[in-house]
Amino acid sequence: MKNLKIIGYGKDKGNKIIQFDNNIRHRMDETQSHYTMSVNAVEQALLVAECTIDDMDLIVYASAVGYQPIPCSASLILEKFEPKKPIPCMDINTTCTSFITALDTISYMVHDGRYNRVLILSAETASLGINPDQKESYELFSDGAAAIIVEKDETAESGVMFGMWQTWTQGAHNTEIRGGLSSLHPRHYTKENKAEYLFDMNGPKILRLVAKKIPEFVQQLEKEIGMTLGDIDLIIPHQASRALPVIMKKLGVKEGKYMNHVEEYGNMIAASVPYLLCLALEENRIKKGNTVLLFGTAAGLTISGLLIKI
Repeated sequence: MKNLKIIGYGKDKGNKIIQFDNNIRHRMDETQSHYTMSVNAVEQALLVAECTIDDMDLIVYASAVGYQPIPCSASLILEKFEPKKPIPCMDINTTCTSFITALDTISYMVHDGRYNRVLILSAETASLGINPDQKESYELFSDGAAAIIVEKDETAESGVMFGMWQTWTQGAHNTEIRGGLSSLHPRHYTKENKAEYLFDMNGPKILRLVAKKIPEFVQQLEKEIGMTLGDIDLIIPHQASRALPVIMKKLGVKEGKYMNHVEEYGNMIAASVPYLLCLALEENRIKKGNTVLLFGTAAGLTISGLLIKI
């Protein structure tokens, strides 16, 4: 086990509430931005942890979309807090599973003593990039941010027990934004190709591939950790779509053993998993000694699982 513990957490979401049938979506209003939601989440996390930014040894921005191509988004967030010392910053992007990847990655650094205390931030503003002509995705996403602060657990009672992720490239083009970087540079933008710069998702294709690959992934995961999904105290899955209950039922996971807030919050991309982790901690749904599986799918197609002990 990679020894670390959660000492702080904070979250924010879009103030504008939009309803599609029974589903509520939270999107930024005119007073909010990607940046302000990020800062609010970080400030809450620091308050809970009873720390200042100068107590951090590393800042990680773990999201699908950053603020600008250069510099890394973590450094732009750090700038707001005016640290009195230099603090290393980095971005990690595996789209929707970015937080899971970040926590898995930095657990090695914390366990080995390179860093003692790390802030991980995930913040997404899907409303800026969704295509209103694609009803399925347009009605799915919300804007949100979540920050988690971890530090080395000297008692060796808490930490990351096991992590695994796999990518199947046959799903690489089922979920993408093609324009904006070197593949389709912004200089090529026109009104006619505007859709190339917006989020594009083929929901049926993704669902078919996920339904095929997730059982294989879970079977291998259970073998590696020596536990079944039913043995785990709580599963926090990425809120990928309204098909979440169908997928969890297919995996044999009962209602109440996993968090399902797709109707209340929608898909916050990389912020979904840490946002629900914050919610679970706030509501005392997970307690000291509990095992929690952070689990999700992402563009690629990537599936990730990270088993932690609180």
